[in-house]
Amino acid sequence: MLSIPASRPNAYTGSPLDRAALKREDADWIAATLADPDTLFVPVWRSRSLMRGVQDGAPEAVLLTGAAAEAVRMAGGPWAFLGLWDERPVFAVDCSEAGDPLPLLPEGMGSFTDLRAVAGLLPPGEASVLAHARGLMHWRTKHRFCGVCGHGCEPRSAGHVMVCANCNAQHFPRTDPAVIMLVVRGDRCLLGHSQRFPNSTMYSTLAGFVEPGESLEEAVRREVLEEAGVEVGAVRYHSSQPWPFPSSIMLGFHAEGLSEAITIDPEELRDARWFSRAEIRHPEAHGFALPRADSIARRLIEDWLAQV
Repeated sequence: MLSIPASRPNAYTGSPLDRAALKREDADWIAATLADPDTLFVPVWRSRSLMRGVQDGAPEAVLLTGAAAEAVRMAGGPWAFLGLWDERPVFAVDCSEAGDPLPLLPEGMGSFTDLRAVAGLLPPGEASVLAHARGLMHWRTKHRFCGVCGHGCEPRSAGHVMVCANCNAQHFPRTDPAVIMLVVRGDRCLLGHSQRFPNSTMYSTLAGFVEPGESLEEAVRREVLEEAGVEVGAVRYHSSQPWPFPSSIMLGFHAEGLSEAITIDPEELRDARWFSRAEIRHPEAHGFALPRADSIARRLIEDWLAQV
């Protein structure tokens, strides 16, 4: 099975930030930077990002400075240093405690929008920064207590470490690895209709989380066999994609199907089928839809489709 390279970067990749990890431990620099009116803040409100131009189909990220940033910070949510963007410090700040944060901001600042709804329209660098902020703030808001003793934790390293105030255990941001794979046999590929989308006609690549003690290739073979009953041979890496919805990294593969008969796991799939290239090129005409354009699933399909 030939390796099919990624034709272009995936959504949410290509961050313009220098993460400047060493700066996280410089408490004086962090304090001075937080007080600097030129510092940029990426607000996150209940997992949504601040953007303008959404209604016009030309969304752009809104990063706050000065008084507007201070107003959002006064909501009392967690914050974290993301890095440097053209030498300007950038922080994420969660303002979910505010019932409606827009009145805290000057008029015309836009609205808080689900990143997934517009990621394909945002400039790549902006989508990456918003995804970074969203994922890190999700971790901060969901991991306030120690998993060892249950006591409250305090942030350290500019928001990148949570330290238990009781037992001093350190907790770091969590990213869950998941494999996502397009299984190919001859001139057809395997797609499934997930139980998670009962009202959709979307057929997508199979995917699943990597289990402890398992290689990525083993996870690919196990997930395909469990969900569709298809045996997999060669597994070739394609690309990866941060997927902070809420906290995954998607590791994409093309895989060789060794068997053809399908036996679905009804807990995971409503249906699974082998699709020809002709069907994939005209999904609407054949009564199904492909995954969203900003997903690595769509990229895996399109890059296979482009191969002659």
